[in-house]
Amino acid sequence: MIRELGDLVWPDESNLSKKRGLSLEEKREQMLQIFYESQDFYLLKELEKLGPKKGVISQSVKDVVQSLVDDDLVLKDKIGTSVYFWSLPSCAGNQLWRWSLGCSVSLCRELNEGSDSIFGVDIPRRPLRNTYNKLESDLSNSKKRYVELVEHRDNLKRGREDSEERESALEELKAVELHHKKLKEELAAYADSDPAAVEAMKDAIDVAHSAANRWTDNIFTLQQWCSTTFPQAKEQLEHMYREVGITEDFEYLQ
Repeated sequence: MIRELGDLVWPDESNLSKKRGLSLEEKREQMLQIFYESQDFYLLKELEKLGPKKGVISQSVKDVVQSLVDDDLVLKDKIGTSVYFWSLPSCAGNQLWRWSLGCSVSLCRELNEGSDSIFGVDIPRRPLRNTYNKLESDLSNSKKRYVELVEHRDNLKRGREDSEERESALEELKAVELHHKKLKEELAAYADSDPAAVEAMKDAIDVAHSAANRWTDNIFTLQQWCSTTFPQAKEQLEHMYREVGITEDFEYLQ
């Protein structure tokens, strides 16, 4: 059984589904139909999901697609960290498309000239136009950026041409930088005697002194509360105080 589409003759997909399994060539044809019908770009994992809908199990999609790539029937390219696959029904590298459609040289010329239909069959080109326009825009922006960078580079080079005077100035700058580094290392050795560091230590001592007396006051307050609340446990409380270091000479810092 076959079904007609305009003047084109396609295999009836219902017959394909009744087959026990597809041959390698049939799998290749089915995978090519995915590209030709959508005119889109795919990742391998996307093709592995679409393959079973055409009768190609996901486990064999990778090998089938690679065989198409090897025969120049499918193109692939790495963009960033992803690898994209695509195929267009044009003449270059697509013998299978010409064979299956009985395409003539005039049909190839029609495709290459940008026709939107073949024998009355519409070919969707909008995704490709959108991709093409985006790439054109990116290329234009990249060229503009390149010109700006070249101009900026040339501006930086002005006044920095190689000369004896420039070489001498660079040598002097290098010597000054080395001397500056040495002085910083010497200064770091006297950091403990730095007036600013000493003043900071004094401030820290005052803060620590105030905090110690504040906690001493809290301890005395707690002792008074314990004595008032538990008068019958005086001996036990005094024993506990001695164990934690609160002795009779415990007092505020002067």
